[in-house]
Formats: sequence, structure tokens, C-alpha cells
Amino acid sequence: MNHLEHQLKEVLIQSAAQAFELTLNHHDVVIEIPKDSSLGDYATNLAMRLTKPLKMKPVDIAQALIQNLPQDQSLVETMTLAGPGFINIVLKKEVLFNVVSTILKEDNDYGSSNYGQNEKINLEYVSANPTGDLHPGHARGAAIGDSVARILKFAGYDVTREYYVNDAGNQIHNMALSLQARVKQACGLEASIPQDGYHGQDLIDIAKELVEEEGVDIVNQPLEYFRQVGLVKELDKIKRDLKTFNVEFDVFSSEQSIYDAHMVETTLQRLKDLGSVYESEGAIWLKTTEHGDDKDRVLVKSDGSYTYLLPDIAYHKDKYDRGFKKCVNFLGADHHGYIARLKASMILLGIDMDLHVEIIQMARMMKDGQEFKLSKRSGKSISLLDLIEEAGSDAIRYFFTARAADTQMELDLDMATKQSNENPVYYAQYAHARVCSILRSGSEYPVVEKIEELTHPKEIELIKYLNEFPSVVVDAASSMQPHKIVNYLSKVAALFHSFYGECYVLDSSNVSLSANRLALTKAVAITLRNALNLVGVSAPEKM
Repeated sequence: MNHLEHQLKEVLIQSAAQAFELTLNHHDVVIEIPKDSSLGDYATNLAMRLTKPLKMKPVDIAQALIQNLPQDQSLVETMTLAGPGFINIVLKKEVLFNVVSTILKEDNDYGSSNYGQNEKINLEYVSANPTGDLHPGHARGAAIGDSVARILKFAGYDVTREYYVNDAGNQIHNMALSLQARVKQACGLEASIPQDGYHGQDLIDIAKELVEEEGVDIVNQPLEYFRQVGLVKELDKIKRDLKTFNVEFDVFSSEQSIYDAHMVETTLQRLKDLGSVYESEGAIWLKTTEHGDDKDRVLVKSDGSYTYLLPDIAYHKDKYDRGFKKCVNFLGADHHGYIARLKASMILLGIDMDLHVEIIQMARMMKDGQEFKLSKRSGKSISLLDLIEEAGSDAIRYFFTARAADTQMELDLDMATKQSNENPVYYAQYAHARVCSILRSGSEYPVVEKIEELTHPKEIELIKYLNEFPSVVVDAASSMQPHKIVNYLSKVAALFHSFYGECYVLDSSNVSLSANRLALTKAVAITLRNALNLVGVSAPEKM
């Protein structure tokens, strides 16, 4: 919560205590910025919220709150009754001016807080199989997951960004067979890709690279060699592509390592000891219906092989053992039915984990009015790199984070590349670039330590919304919804452009006012830059 809002709520809480001997907390008081700035700086519906407990008319409650405004408060200039019981609030001008001073002082830290109280939280996202290129679904998950990580860190959480490497199972075996076949082909030998193999350009490139490095004798290597080297090469490529997308991870956890450390068998035995499983039709079932799942789930098939759920349970137990009591998984739309069974599994395992699952819907890529599906380079499905080549990392990230994760969306690549105000990412970045241009042009003006001369309605409105940034960060962190940062960016950019259109910033005939407006302009630059960084988008100084 921002300091002004916190203090204003305190004033209203004191008024309620004085007027009605009523004890309120901050959650009881709702404060908003009115759409019509002429009504005041802030407004509250507290009187209407108190109608039921006090059994009074909201107008009478509002009047009593206004009459009992604390005498020693240094925040509020006036409180006035409006309509059926709204209270409009005008702050003292020096209070708003202090917002600008705070932003200039805190700079890179403006908007950050200790809201999370350094709570450890594990975020797992992307986790694509290392068998080929990342596709647009992975890209949206990467943009949202990484942005949530940035926001949570900024809000005071101890965040670990984790990628789960699915390096065990049939898909990796088929990747190894496919790479082995590509190496033979690169050596001039006849070889076919297995029926469930991988036909992507990436394995052709890896095979060519391996032959150039190791020579033709590489064809005599065993399948396990191709499995190991393929995994390393594919994972390295994924890491490079993600870095190009401004996404990096703290931890890469291996599924195979969970098997190798016998965590799967240990987890299964623990579930047996707890009475959380039973045998039926030769299989071992987990009692997930006891905790909200629509049916019990098989852990061990009748042929003795494990389902994918069992190693996943072992993996989450490992997270818990590493000290993560709060975990967030970002999963694709096809995993919706997986949520209940995974949460039930943790309970049945006796683990008190706060497990949160965010479902990320697919996005359709549109270009020239049609769905964009094929890569120019490979003729196959488009990849993350194709998207970046088409529109750039900034635009792709901005568009992907502009909508809630659980909503389907279309990404218009033509719009994403437009150099006009129609393009929302261009609009936000151009606001920052314009601010920087003004600051460069005004470098000869004096630096103001304290704001005193800003009175234009556009200036005041801009200051109020800059003041909202810490609250927006906390809201985005608590809800894990980065689109709230994007919405805020759009609003501040619009307010700045409006302010710039009506307020002459660099006026040599009024140096003092210009210096005050330059301070406000610098505060806008800081806020825009910090907000853009939270969604992994650059803040250009020139465009």
C-alpha cells in the first residue's frame, strides 16, 4: 500500500473511532481516485459501508465522520459530503508534492516494499520438454511466469525461479533415437526417424554440429550418448532462447535425478505407510477423491510402470524438503484437470504446502488478418524465436502480459510492430523516451529539492496516479496478475501525454515552474521504467 493511502485510511479510522467509538481496520476502508478530478483527490464510500452496523443513514454517518476529522492531522485539506453518502477528500498540496520527492529519492526502489516479508516462494514455469523449439504457448508462460517472479521480488518475497526438466521417459528416448538417425544421415548413411520421433530443424543442426566436432566415428556411439548430448544441446538452446526473451532461471531440476535419488520409491512407500493408496485390478491407486478430485488416480500401472503423477508428487515433496512451503506452478490449458489431483496428493502425503496453480491459456498468433502458424525458417510450427524476429521481445512480452493468464487471446503481430500510438507497447515506451528527451533538453535548468508550484489539474492528477504505483505492485503480487502492471503503465503513459499536451515543461520565462515540472517529469520516468522492468520490457531513452 502507498504511504498516502495508508495515512488517509488512518485518518478515517480515527474519525470513525471519535464519532462512533468504532474500531475499524484498513480493510474496512475503501479509497478511490474519482474519475472527475474536480470532485477531489480521493473519495470513500465508508459511510455507506457502515450503514448496516450503525443502523444509521449514510448521509448522517458521512457528516459525523467529517465533523470528527482529527484536529492534529496534516493530510486532509477538506472533506465534503457528496450524493447519498460519499465523502470527497482534498489533500493538502504539500502532501501531494511530497510524492514527487519520495519518487526521486527512492529511484530504482520506488514501488518496492516488504509486503512479502521475505517469504520463500517457488515459481515453476515453462518446463518444456528438451526435445525441440519453444512454441507460443511456452512463450506466454515464460512471459507471465517471469513477470510474476519480478513483481513478487519487488514486493519483498524471496523468489526462486525453477524449470523442471522432463529428461526421463519415452519422449527423451525418442529424441535420442531421432538424433542418432540425424547423425547417421549427416554422415551419408541411410537412417529413418522413428514413428514417434522428432523431425525439427534443431536436431538436424545438432547432428551436423556433432559430426563437425567429433568426426564420422560418432555414428558408433551408443544410444545413451545421443540421449545425454541431445539433452545438453537442447536444454542449452532453450536457455539461449529464453535469455533472448529476457527470461532466466535460478534452478533447473531434473526428473531423472529424482529417479536416480530413489525419491519416487521413497515417496510411494510413504504414501503406503500413511494408508493413502490401495490396490485394485493389479494397479496401485491414490485416494485423491478424499480431497476434492473427481476420481482416484493410478500411481503404478498393472505392468509395474509408474504414471507421470508419481514422480511429480516426489518432485513436489522435494520442493517442500528444500524449504518451499509456498509453490506456484504455471501450467498449460490442457493441465486444468491436473490441479485437484496434485493438491490432493500433497495432503495425502502429509505435506502442508500452499500450492497455487495458474492455468495459462493458449494464444493465437495473427498476421495479415490470418492465423500465423508456419515458420519462415523451417516451414514448421512457429517458435519463440520466430515471434521475436517478427515483433521483438519487448512487444511479445508486453502483449502476453497484458491479459490475465486464464483468458484466451489473439496476438496481432502487425499491431505489435506498428510505430504508432495504436500499439500499446509503443505508446508506453514512447512515453518514457519522450520523458528522457525532455530531461535531456532541460539539463540546464536548476534541480528542485522540494516541489512547491504545481497547481494545474493535469499535474495533480498525474501525481496521484504516480502515488498509486506501490499499491498496484502489491495488488499484482498478491493476485499474481502482471496485467495489472500493464494496465497501470497504459494509464500513466496516457496521463503523461495529456499533461505534456497542456503544461509547457521547458519555459525559459518561468524557470522556477519549469524546474518543478522537470522534477515531476523525472518522477514519471522513474515510475515508467520500474513498471516496464516488472514485465521484462525495456525502457528506451530514445525512439
